[in-house]
Amino acid sequence: MEGNNLEKILQEGNLFRQLNCLIVAHLRHHNLTQAARAVASATMTPLDVEAPPNKLLELVAKGLAVEKDEILRGVPSSTLFDLGTALGYGLNPDPRVSSVDFSAVQDTKGSSKSFPKHETRHLSEHKNIARCARFSPDGRFVATGSADTSIKLFEISKIKQMMLPDSKEGPVRPVIRTFYDHVQPINDLDFHPQSTVLISGAKDNTIKFFDFSKATAKRAFRVIQDTHNVRSVSFHPSGDFLLAGTDHPIAHLYDVNTFQCYLSANSPEIGVNGAINQVRYSSTGGMYVTASKDGAIRLWDGVSASCVRAIAGAHGTAEATSACFTKDQRFVLSCGKDSAVKLWEIGTGRLVKQYLGATHTQLRCQAVFNDTEEFVTSIDEPSNEIVIWDALTADKVAKWPSNHIGAPRWIEHSPTEAAFISCGTDRSVRFWKENL
Repeated sequence: MEGNNLEKILQEGNLFRQLNCLIVAHLRHHNLTQAARAVASATMTPLDVEAPPNKLLELVAKGLAVEKDEILRGVPSSTLFDLGTALGYGLNPDPRVSSVDFSAVQDTKGSSKSFPKHETRHLSEHKNIARCARFSPDGRFVATGSADTSIKLFEISKIKQMMLPDSKEGPVRPVIRTFYDHVQPINDLDFHPQSTVLISGAKDNTIKFFDFSKATAKRAFRVIQDTHNVRSVSFHPSGDFLLAGTDHPIAHLYDVNTFQCYLSANSPEIGVNGAINQVRYSSTGGMYVTASKDGAIRLWDGVSASCVRAIAGAHGTAEATSACFTKDQRFVLSCGKDSAVKLWEIGTGRLVKQYLGATHTQLRCQAVFNDTEEFVTSIDEPSNEIVIWDALTADKVAKWPSNHIGAPRWIEHSPTEAAFISCGTDRSVRFWKENL
């Protein structure tokens, strides 16, 4: 008995030491040196203790998400979300470790990595243009949205089974759900972080919630009626809130449980052409970023919803079509109709990298990192090619035929493995995965 108590005390002591180290490192990384010294002195923690940037924030966000999940598990499935535990959704695999240190972004040249060869397969066709795609956080599902107003949900394991050369089980159908509930083209999609819920934003001014744990469900079980064309959607990592980027210049923040809408009380002056092409939360939800038709990239505080930095003319007078954070939340990758892909330092607003050599002036295309952030991928419209750069050196390392008829309009990379989706104006959806 005494041995068990001693072991418990030792475990608690070790946990406290780890927590104190994370607090000191967090304060130091955020230039709160005086506070870091005070905590280090009071807890006998080394001031120079090493910890990954924002590690404490990530752990808190994950803890809050688990707490939310446990609360949801205590309510009947007839309420907000059916968690669909039979699907095992939300049990995220350990991601492949990122080997890119963007803090050294100015110091590297001439050491570009080669991008692995990929195989590709046509998965399905919509009845009109395939406009967008999104992977689930655990990488097990991907959804596509179309101008034909439909949404298709694919299971990645079935896609891989379909791609095997000698499948003895006959034809494999990777589409496991098809949803029809919009009356205008779909612009964007996102998955709830823990629950089997997919949301869609569309030109019919709605955000719709679909429960994909139910095989027979074709319609949304809840709807948010916005006042504008919903161009982009993004769930907060806790799952409690979502952002809608619309034709309005300020992102609309919704409470998922009450559908209460909030607008920033501290927003910059934005002109008439400030419609939001894309909105994305950072990995901890501490910030979000908007890419707008006026060419600006704007960074917003995830709690107060105030604009903390506006990079006006980030893409000149051309539209900024996409923006996303690096995992460490220190940089933002943006894409625009000026045919440029750019990496921005959040703390200073400084341009640190440009990825050039791909032309995209017509479509609302994205630039995305691969799952390890070693590479950046986008589209070259005239040649109908997929272009890949080394993320750190900005050298172009690959150009592949897209295999679409006409340039693809959307690329989305898996968050957990070397695989991505391309969607085309030819209505088709293609899956790409690394040759093993």
